[in-house]
Amino acid sequence: MPLTPLDIHNKEFGRRLRGYDEDEVNEFLDQVIKDYEALIRENKEIQNQALALQEKLNHFSNIEETLSKTIIVAQEAADEVRNNAKKEAQLIVKEAEKNADRIINDSLNKSRKVALEVEELRKQASIYRARFRTLVEAQLELLAQESWDILDGPPAIANDIRG
Repeated sequence: MPLTPLDIHNKEFGRRLRGYDEDEVNEFLDQVIKDYEALIRENKEIQNQALALQEKLNHFSNIEETLSKTIIVAQEAADEVRNNAKKEAQLIVKEAEKNADRIINDSLNKSRKVALEVEELRKQASIYRARFRTLVEAQLELLAQESWDILDGPPAIANDIRG
């Protein structure tokens, strides 16, 4: 067990002939006691400082650990958000491609229908033109017949009356 200042103060030395000067020894012991007490106080202060520093170190270690965990959670959340955004973007692109394909197919179908309608209208116009030409030619033939020439001359009844 280490000595205390009280142990040093209470220490009694035996006396012998031709021994040390008692006052000098007591003065020296008093000085040792003062220095020893100062060292003990300083040691306690250093221990208290060490404890305070250890508490701060523990506190900052806890903060560091919490920050590390927070950073990891934030990174994981960012990765998850990024992955979700990629998936959503892929879904949007796929949906847009489907819509584009649908629109193109609808447009092609409408184009085909319009082309068929145009072709049908051309056929009908051609048929109408042929019929109209036939009708006009028939009418021209009627006009070309000699029976119309009778109408060009003087009326037959009028000649009969004059004559």
